[in-house]
Parts: sequence; C-alpha cells; structure tokens
Amino acid sequence: MLNQYSRTELILGKDAMQKLWVSRVAVFGIGGVGGFTVEALALSGIGAIDIIDDDKICLTNINRQIYATRKTVGKYKVDVAAERIAEINPGIKISTYKTFYTPETAAEFDFSLYDYVVDAIDTVTGKIALVQNAADTKTPIISCMGAGNKLDPTKFEVADIYKTSVCPLAKVMRYECRKRGIKKLKCVYSKESPLTPIESDDNSCKHHCICPPDTKRTCTVRNQVPGSNAFVPSVAGLIIAGEVIKDLIK
Repeated sequence: MLNQYSRTELILGKDAMQKLWVSRVAVFGIGGVGGFTVEALALSGIGAIDIIDDDKICLTNINRQIYATRKTVGKYKVDVAAERIAEINPGIKISTYKTFYTPETAAEFDFSLYDYVVDAIDTVTGKIALVQNAADTKTPIISCMGAGNKLDPTKFEVADIYKTSVCPLAKVMRYECRKRGIKKLKCVYSKESPLTPIESDDNSCKHHCICPPDTKRTCTVRNQVPGSNAFVPSVAGLIIAGEVIKDLIK
C-alpha cells in the first residue's frame, strides 16, 4: 500500500524502512546544521527522534535555520521542531529537551537507548562529552565540524576525525580525542579555509544582541559570532542525515 515513504522504499527496500522505523536517533543541537538533519530524518522514516537544544529562535537565525521564520521567533527551537515533525508524521515518537549539553548535563541522557547520536553543537567541551559518552556505550555517533564562515558547500567530506585537515575545529577535536584515547570518530567537515567575518557596528550580534528575552546564552558571550548562510550548514545537515540512514540500514 502506498504511503508517504513509498518513494524512499523504492530505493531502500521494505526491510530497510522497517529498520528505520524502529530506530531511535538523538540530535544534539538543532540550529543551521542539526535542524536540517532532524528534518531529513523525519522525512526518511525514522520512528523515534530525540531533539536537544536549549535555545530560542532569533531573528538572525532566519537566514539559515529551517525552523526559523518570522512566526517562530522567540519560541524554543525544540518546540517548533517537534510541531513540524508531528505534521510530517504524527506516528514519530518525539522527545524534546531544553538542555544545553555540557559535561555537567551529560548525565541526563542514557546513550544506550539510542541507535545513533548526531553531534551538531558548537562547543568543544560539549562535543567531547558527546563523543566520550557515545564511546562508553558503543553508540554510533557522527559529529559536525565547523560550518560557519564558509561559502562553498561542495567542500564537505565525510571522514574519520584523524583524517581531517584544514578545519580549525577538527584540529582541536583530533587533539582532544587523541588525549582521551578515542580511536575513531566519524565526522563531516569542510576543506574550505574559514573566511574572516566582515563585522561592523551594523551587523554585529556580539555588540548589538537581539536574542529573545530570557535567552540563557546570548551572542555577547561569544568570542566571535560567525558568519553563515542558507546553503552551507544545510548541506552539512543533510549529509549527516544521509550517513545516519545508510549506517542504520547496513
């Protein structure tokens, strides 16, 4: 019988679609990268999705984040994402967490419950905690490296962290993983050298933050607010979703 996933089943097969439907994937960070990952996972037939992000949608997110519109500014990203996923397929089990993932909040999550983990957050301490916890429970994980200050979406590659180059964040992650004895980490990274933001008083969130009221982590605490666009982080997010789907149906 035809259903909303029939076109996907034509290329993956019925057994693969069943595997996806009984799979549970956790996506940490649903901004420019993670939002598109969540969207693609829902569209592909994943049966249970956990979405973790404590941030609210800001006006400056609209240029690149799939859940950001004028209508959703000021709302929690996970709430907007959950509503949209339910509209895609009401049968998907959705769990939302308004949590900023750090080593201090890591205990809130049992990685043994997940079939796959997506790291789409942008703090090194959080990323390392995610990778370490996934390694401890032998849970598959894919991590996104730097997507900010880039213009060429064709420069993304999928590789083990120890085979990456150019990306400054990947360099830090290689060091931190090696220090902790983490032997491998699947990641998506770009070989494009980061651009220097053309910052001014008119376009700087750091000096003129317009984050929604009660936002816990505003732009003013950042060392630098990266430039971004609609076509780089989205591609990274879709690549990640594709890798998750392929790995789950092996």
